[in-house]
Amino acid sequence: MAGAADHLPDDSDALKAALIETRAKLVGAQAVIEHLQLVIAKMQREKFGPRSEKSQRLIDQLELQLEEVAAAAAEDAAKATGETGAERVEVQGFTRRKATRRDFPADLPRRRVVHPAPTACPCCGGNKLSRIGEDVTETLDVVPRQWFVTEHVREKFSCRSCEAITQPPAPFHAIARGFAGPSLLAMMLVEKYANHQPLNRQSEQYAREGIALSVSTMADHVGACTATLMPLYEIIKAHVFAGERIHGDDTTVPVLAKTKCRTGRIWTYVRDDRPFGGEAPPAAVFFYSPDRAGIHPEQHLAGYCGILQADAYAGFNALYDANRKPGPITEAGCWAHARRKLFELADIASKVRKGKPSTISPIAFEAVQKFDAIFALERAINGLSPEARVAVRRKDIAPLVNDLIEWMKRERGKLSRHNEVAKAFDYMLKRIDVFTRFLDDGRICLSNNAAERELRGIALGRKSWLFAGSDRGGERAAVMLTLIHTAKLNNVDPQAWLADVLACINDHNIHRLDDLLPWNWAAETERIKWRHERRHHRPPQNHPRCCHARGSAPHRGAVRHPLDRLHLALQTAIGWTNSHLYEIRAGDLGWSTLIPKPIGPKTFSMRARRVSTK
Repeated sequence: MAGAADHLPDDSDALKAALIETRAKLVGAQAVIEHLQLVIAKMQREKFGPRSEKSQRLIDQLELQLEEVAAAAAEDAAKATGETGAERVEVQGFTRRKATRRDFPADLPRRRVVHPAPTACPCCGGNKLSRIGEDVTETLDVVPRQWFVTEHVREKFSCRSCEAITQPPAPFHAIARGFAGPSLLAMMLVEKYANHQPLNRQSEQYAREGIALSVSTMADHVGACTATLMPLYEIIKAHVFAGERIHGDDTTVPVLAKTKCRTGRIWTYVRDDRPFGGEAPPAAVFFYSPDRAGIHPEQHLAGYCGILQADAYAGFNALYDANRKPGPITEAGCWAHARRKLFELADIASKVRKGKPSTISPIAFEAVQKFDAIFALERAINGLSPEARVAVRRKDIAPLVNDLIEWMKRERGKLSRHNEVAKAFDYMLKRIDVFTRFLDDGRICLSNNAAERELRGIALGRKSWLFAGSDRGGERAAVMLTLIHTAKLNNVDPQAWLADVLACINDHNIHRLDDLLPWNWAAETERIKWRHERRHHRPPQNHPRCCHARGSAPHRGAVRHPLDRLHLALQTAIGWTNSHLYEIRAGDLGWSTLIPKPIGPKTFSMRARRVSTK
């Protein structure tokens, strides 16, 4: 320090200039330190921080800080007066509401367990007890899955005339020469691609249940099922790209290589017309690529020329070219991406939890509030027609958008180009036409969340299956994700749907594969269920076992015979006294008997015989 002091100038003006220079360097160094701290905080939040982007979290954090300040002030005041814990606070009494147990679905089967009743009164010892009611407590339980073997028996018959041997043809299997049934195959696929359970974990779980299935055998089944279901994948892909507007996004997927894992990509394109009142069923198609080169989305969307709602990925730029064939794609921006950049700057939850000093960016916080006001109005018009959406947007949303843009321009002029808030503003201000296009087109959504929701499961699965085995494995994953996620979008159980499709696709008419799509399959399943319930519907209690057709009045002079009498009369008329009729049909009308007597494996056929009664 003494050596440094010897070099100080004696002139006061020179000392002032040196001091000013030193302060400037100190301010610059402090700015660099704050910038690097912000970059580190953003990287830590990206890796370890919460994924929720609800603005309520920001308000909760500010309230938490205010609560800490108020609590500290109250504690200091209490210590100063020495009255900590001396005062008692009286609260008004209240009656606690009785706790209610959860109501389980009514269609679940019930197993009634009646506990032994007392034989004598515990008070006086008398034995004259009279039942006055009961209390029922329900507990939810589960029966573990049961494994079984289905035996397909094909009996052989020999002709007594020509000695020829006949036999029914072998049934179709879901995969060639496979021993796994469709339900087992569907469970494997759903566990692997929907529940993120690798095949080795499934094999270990099955072994604990007494079933030995090797990983290689299960992998062969997965590959064979993918090839069998490929026609449905192509139909879903054509359905998605027939939409007027689609959502697009991609995410990373580690791929196993010789030395280390490389990064592949899973792309998704989602068609969801429900926000603007479209009647087409929603669907999602997935693709795999070994990298993120722009040639891949160009190949995916080679024949598409509608609206693409996506982020500002540069690989999409060639799709928006006016000279593109068969036509340019209209670009629509994602407001959720623009808001996310500002939300990350306003989110201080990780710092608060770690006890570090934190300051929330007031500009970023105000920007998030303005974004949320626009999103709130947009939610109210979901499901309306495109014309109605445009009318509401021009009347209510456009003023808020214009105010936001003007405010961002004013605040941007006050910030350095290296400021993180300025970079977040530039993301939107440089593409203002793309972000405001939704005001004039009711088909465009405010965000690209439809595609991001479909990719969320892959992000969760990366922590479970860690990597894809090869590029072929990534392609198989894209096919199965397309089928499973499309079923989920249509509120269809993917395991039940895949089990039914695998059971019948090899025997299905190739020109009617559309019947196996999730939305058509669900509609047909409901129709079959309705017909089955109608066919086996029991008459009302006030008309027990009436035999006239339901929904139509009996003709004049008709007599309502009980079904057991009608059953006996038909047996006598036909002459089959040793067989039992379970169902009587006449055209579209049907009656069911209530006599559950088994008829054995023998089947009967008869011709209609007119029975005259006098």
